[in-house]
Amino acid sequence: MARAALTIDLDAICANWRALDALSAAECETAAVLKADAYGCGAARVGPALARAGCRRFFVALAEEGAELRAALGPEPAIYVLSGLLPGDAALIREADLCPVLNSVEQIRAMSADLPGQSCAVQFDTGMNRLGLEPADLAPAIVALEKLRPMLLLSHLACAGPQDHPMNPAQRDTFTAMALARPDLARSLSATGGILLGAPYHFEMTRPGIGLFGGLPFAAANPVVHLSLPVIQTRSLEPGEAVGYGAAWQARRPARVATLSAGYADGLIRALGDAPKTQPVYAFAGEIACPVIGRVSMDLLTVDVTELPEPPDRLDILCTHQGVDALGAAANTIGYEILTSLGSRYARHYKGGEGS
Repeated sequence: MARAALTIDLDAICANWRALDALSAAECETAAVLKADAYGCGAARVGPALARAGCRRFFVALAEEGAELRAALGPEPAIYVLSGLLPGDAALIREADLCPVLNSVEQIRAMSADLPGQSCAVQFDTGMNRLGLEPADLAPAIVALEKLRPMLLLSHLACAGPQDHPMNPAQRDTFTAMALARPDLARSLSATGGILLGAPYHFEMTRPGIGLFGGLPFAAANPVVHLSLPVIQTRSLEPGEAVGYGAAWQARRPARVATLSAGYADGLIRALGDAPKTQPVYAFAGEIACPVIGRVSMDLLTVDVTELPEPPDRLDILCTHQGVDALGAAANTIGYEILTSLGSRYARHYKGGEGS
């Protein structure tokens, strides 16, 4: 097959969900965040696999994402929309039975007018200054909620990665205090990083995202994605010959260079070609690491395969030896960006998930 192949392990995603679920008490429910098409892995396949594994609550960013997930999941699981109620969303929220996460008094009032009796959640701003009600909004918000069915209170940690960051306990305490406005409702503060902070951050629901897909900060996660790139051509170079745009790489010895069929149009971002020597990027032939060289172009990247005994047919750039976080670090970004940027041209294959 000439196309690059992206393999997504649904069993690994489910195993990661179970592992994160096991870190909290039995009475704490573990949801799943499947925004951005399940972090680029395909919500229509990931959602049903997680539902079979026992997940009953899902989060997406947009109402359109929620409607697509509803079509894949059927009527039973709850689907929360983190952007809340945006103009024009009311009909879609009603038809797909979505649960908007309301982020302002204005959104609460709009939903009370457009969708009275609809289930919803309410987000508090506990210090991130991004979305959510502030303490001064609580009194009018509680009044405005009388015509709705609130199901959940939530907030989001800004600095959950470093476990000793002082914002973590500060946000937890602010959230606890604000939630007293509706002590009858379940609470959710933690995504993947917050789960790893321990029981004081778990409340009644956690909502992991990146950890399901093999990314940090869940270092114990099973790898989920494998990306294999076909070799279009292999050529021999003499010392001093250059490769790619800008002649950014020059051979210092006789070398063999393979040109692979993928580039920044496929989510292998251009910065990977400028990775520092302290954090090089490799493509793997089994256990053998072959350096990516030169600049990444739209459809192609080049690899030094001099050390291989035979010209390769394919090389792996995402695998057990090099995950999304390693690629992200080499490109001065994060694994989230690598994962969610993986393009539409790959031949996608799914492993497992049927009996999860």
